[in-house]
Amino acid sequence: MGGAGVVHCMKSKIFIDGSEGTTGLRIYERFSKRDDIELISISSDRRKDPAERKRLINSADIVFLCLPDAAAKESVALVENSAVRIIDTSTAHRTEPGWAYGFPELSQEHRHAIETGNRVAVPGCHATGFISLVYPLVSGGLLSADYPISAFSLTGYSGGGKKMIAEYEAQNRSTDCAAPREYALTQEHKHLKEMQAVSGLLRKPLFSPILGDYYSGMVVSVPLHMAALRSHSSVAELTEYFLAYYENERFVSVVPDGTQNLYGGMLAGNALSGWDGLKIYITGNDERVVLSAQFDNLGKGASGAAVQCLNIMLGCDEATGLVL
Repeated sequence: MGGAGVVHCMKSKIFIDGSEGTTGLRIYERFSKRDDIELISISSDRRKDPAERKRLINSADIVFLCLPDAAAKESVALVENSAVRIIDTSTAHRTEPGWAYGFPELSQEHRHAIETGNRVAVPGCHATGFISLVYPLVSGGLLSADYPISAFSLTGYSGGGKKMIAEYEAQNRSTDCAAPREYALTQEHKHLKEMQAVSGLLRKPLFSPILGDYYSGMVVSVPLHMAALRSHSSVAELTEYFLAYYENERFVSVVPDGTQNLYGGMLAGNALSGWDGLKIYITGNDERVVLSAQFDNLGKGASGAAVQCLNIMLGCDEATGLVL
């Protein structure tokens, strides 16, 4: 469904509001070898100065928001220059009217909205994996929108930000960190809203995320009874459907035979750490199937997706500065 775009990008002034966080640092890293980006920096002692942030935001062509939700909303309110384009990596605007959802592979409409929009919300990491699997089923009529869907996710600790990274990398850390830990036990994970809304579901999915003792990378899996699908009643048919859906997409690839491409019959959460794409596996049998998305929570799940959206907005090759 994708287009490669042109090769060269226009020179652009970029301001990263929140450049000290894990997402902001990864975006900064992806810009290190680009000569088409002029980064506008803010001195460390003025990072929380509203007047200075306002000045820099309105002097940029594109602003990345790598902030908590409340701070992201405050930054958007500081925009006075109508030409300024915003790429928000927080949860704040992902289901808000007027904001393009930054997942271009979902449809030509999504890609066009990113290309032409001034406000783009980057998907959440868990949501990226879930939506890559569920959106094609619901939009294609294979799965009913009222199906009571469930999912689980295995993720590295970098997704929890600096505080969690420090907890896991501390010399005298808790022994609990050595074991996988399930969280969001109240079924109120912050990504559920976009998982439901973007996928077109009538109810929120049951979702169980699991935190692992490794830095980055994740696998999001959706188990299904094949009887729930309105068509494509075999693993082979379902695989062909996904292969056709994501045909020619460089950032999303479907593994033709999931079971033959697993290491020791297993999917590792950290296998794609440092990579900016996403792989889809369809495993199981013609009675029960598991759809899995494997990627880096800091790559296609955050910073990589944000830079991909920037490239689309600038009209240049989508993979510029990224690792594929």
